[in-house]
Amino acid sequence: MDVDYEAIKDRQRAMWGAGDYGAVGTRLVVMAETLCDNADVRAGERVLDVACGHGIASLAAARRFAEVTGIDYVPALVERARQRAESDRLPVRFEVADAERLPFADASFDVVISTVGVMFAPDQARAAAELLRVCRPGGRIALTSWTPEGFLGQLFRIVARYAPPPPGVDSPMRWGSEGDLQALLGDGVTRLEARRRRYRMCYRSAAHWLDFFRTNYGPVLRLFASLDEGAQKTLATEILALLAQHDEGGGGSLLIGAEYLEVVAHRH
Repeated sequence: MDVDYEAIKDRQRAMWGAGDYGAVGTRLVVMAETLCDNADVRAGERVLDVACGHGIASLAAARRFAEVTGIDYVPALVERARQRAESDRLPVRFEVADAERLPFADASFDVVISTVGVMFAPDQARAAAELLRVCRPGGRIALTSWTPEGFLGQLFRIVARYAPPPPGVDSPMRWGSEGDLQALLGDGVTRLEARRRRYRMCYRSAAHWLDFFRTNYGPVLRLFASLDEGAQKTLATEILALLAQHDEGGGGSLLIGAEYLEVVAHRH
């Protein structure tokens, strides 16, 4: 099947540029710091953060005195990342670029990282090949991706019922499956260390979570905007039920343990 990946990415740029992804992403700092620790990012290493969003993993690597470049295909997110780096006085270079066409020479980086970012590239095989291409032999590729079984995987299945993905495009949750990720990276890595972790989503209530994501998180914001009033109410009911199913807060507030897969792959 012929897939128009460029058209898909144009729609994705508009989606991720909607709302304020920075408000969502800033709450993933612990995930980024943990990834950099487990990837053993060290001072002086050349690090590339792919699909960097507003730069949380880039900044985590820069705090370790690595030489960091972050790329994303949404210009507004890249500008937000630059502002964050300037505010924190961290020397990170940010560029607007596509994860499927990285503008760097082969073996340019010691470590290539992505925090729930590259998983959304529509041409997964090409994105995986690019991660491998720009990582030097013996280097590391370190990724976090939402798992298909976890809260975000279930949320995206609800989203897909209202807005089906384009034909021929695999679910981004494939990156959160160890077997599928091993297949994507293939013989390009000598070993793959995988851990399932839980990111703690803390909100005042399920209604607070829904309002926050409808306002700030592009996929949820754009989906609600595309539906009529009746479908919006039905969707909201489904999401609130999912939140209730996963809530570990004990009634005082909302606490979701959102599962993700953390992987450190060693380049062949």
